[in-house]
Amino acid sequence: MPDLSVLLPLVALLMIIGAIAGILAGLLGVGGGMVLVPAFFYTFGALGYDSPQLMQICLGTSLATIIVTSLRSLYAHNKKGAVNWDILRGWGAWIAFGALLGMTVVLQLRSDVLQVLFGAIGMAIGLYIMFGRADRVVGSVMPKGLIRAVCAPMIGVLSVLMGIGGGAFGVPLMTLFGVPIHRAVATASGFGVIIAVPSVVGFLFADIDAAPPFTIGAINLGGFAVVVCMTLITTPWGAALAHRTDPKPLKRGFGVFLILVGLNMLRKVYFG
Repeated sequence: MPDLSVLLPLVALLMIIGAIAGILAGLLGVGGGMVLVPAFFYTFGALGYDSPQLMQICLGTSLATIIVTSLRSLYAHNKKGAVNWDILRGWGAWIAFGALLGMTVVLQLRSDVLQVLFGAIGMAIGLYIMFGRADRVVGSVMPKGLIRAVCAPMIGVLSVLMGIGGGAFGVPLMTLFGVPIHRAVATASGFGVIIAVPSVVGFLFADIDAAPPFTIGAINLGGFAVVVCMTLITTPWGAALAHRTDPKPLKRGFGVFLILVGLNMLRKVYFG
């Protein structure tokens, strides 16, 4: 067990990060896992746990928190009538299939490979948040058939590879097909539940070596508990802000943050 003089400041840091992640999840429809995965990675590393499967633990624990965060966000958005349940019903099974596939892939990869993927995809998401056009529309209804059969599982796969709830990919996709941004953000919280539940069940049965204390499979219960306590409080705040503020300036700043986090992940892999 780590010394309390090291453990307590890190618990306090995770509480702050959990609070921020909850606000971002409710406000932007993205952000929870994008903040939590690197936070868990650096926290467990600072505690001296440098498992070759450390990224699997970070991804699994992040997704476990997303179950709670997304349910809380979905409830808050649904009270405002903003969730498009037709999209969730039509896309849910496909996304869940992709999440299971993504979980299987994650458990087969080395931690450094997952760091590279997280860094590269995180930078791409950051650039899109900063420079992507939210007003671009290619259709008036969400696609079905082959397009849905390809895009929906891809949302699940990529989200699990990043330890996120699906908003980073689902929100841009929905807005491309004419879904208003506030409804897209609200509906993406449902994507988070659909992605996190099946993947977390799989992560609970993962065989992980040299894991931090209080870890079952690839889920660290200590990190999960600390973060969830904060996100339960702050996610509704973010959802309320989403319906009465312009999040564009915050999105640009968050885009810069993601690029820096991605670059740092790549730096740790290639330069130590």
